[in-house]
Amino acid sequence: MTTAGGTRGEMPDKAPGQAAGRASHAEGHPASHAEGHPASPAEGHPASPAEGHPANPAEGQANGQAGGSADGQAGGNADGQAGGSPESQADGSPDGQAGSYGPGMAPEEPPDEPGHEHRDVSGGWLRPAVFGAMDGLVTNASLIAGVGGGGGSPRTLVLTGLAGLAAGAFSMATGEYVSVSSQNELVAAEVSKERLELENHPDAERRELAEVFRQRGVDADLADRVAWQVSAHPEQALLMHVREELGVDHQDLPSPVTAAAASLVTFAAGALIPLLPYLAGFDSLAAALILAAIAAFLGGGVVSRITNRPFLRGAVRQFALAAVAAGLTYAIGTLVHSVSH
Repeated sequence: MTTAGGTRGEMPDKAPGQAAGRASHAEGHPASHAEGHPASPAEGHPASPAEGHPANPAEGQANGQAGGSADGQAGGNADGQAGGSPESQADGSPDGQAGSYGPGMAPEEPPDEPGHEHRDVSGGWLRPAVFGAMDGLVTNASLIAGVGGGGGSPRTLVLTGLAGLAAGAFSMATGEYVSVSSQNELVAAEVSKERLELENHPDAERRELAEVFRQRGVDADLADRVAWQVSAHPEQALLMHVREELGVDHQDLPSPVTAAAASLVTFAAGALIPLLPYLAGFDSLAAALILAAIAAFLGGGVVSRITNRPFLRGAVRQFALAAVAAGLTYAIGTLVHSVSH
């Protein structure tokens, strides 16, 4: 193998181009890159242009490598990698990936996770509403049936029905308000007691909570750790103790006002149904009772559908109960009328 000095001596016209190429190439690549390739093109190519390549193409190749590859790699790679990539990596990526979506484009949002929603089962409106409507319907239908069976006049039936409507609606509303308020006050008293226990006996309450977790199938060690973590937050600990010991959520109690209003409105609506024929000028006890029976059938079915039960099941149940009540009072009225005459 010829030395670099011998090669330069034999080819004086090629030496300046190779020297410039190697110098610029060395500036554009690190030393490690130079160590991985031959120091001179002469080791891999013929020493003379005449042996394998013409002089002018060799000179052009050397100049091309020196000017194009070396400068391009030194300017493109060194400047591009050292200047362009770090800036794009340092300036573009930390800003988020929004820059890669292009102007006017926004990143795609992840699809919504599957889930479901529950209806409000603790707001205190469904039970008094159903209770009020059915109670008003059955009460007034039975009341009218009893007075009608006793020989009461249409005027007496209307007066009886309206009095029963007003008295029953306000009675139901009062009862609902007082009962729900009393229940909430009782829960509040028990919550205060539990809060004092957590403040005065935190260790005993923590062990009690861990025991609850173990009874639900949690390992003993994990139950103790969870009890420690929950007990570190007093309000969360109180909420969990109340749920486990009292079976209620003291932060989501029914509203007494909602219960009273629902009961008042629905009782009045139900009690008005058997009065409609009389208020319309059609003085017929049979028409009033038939209308009440239809309303009881439909009302029971609608309530069953609200609770995801078969329509016919709830409809027949409510119709049967209303019929028993109305039939009983009618029999009493008829008996009293026959005895008194």
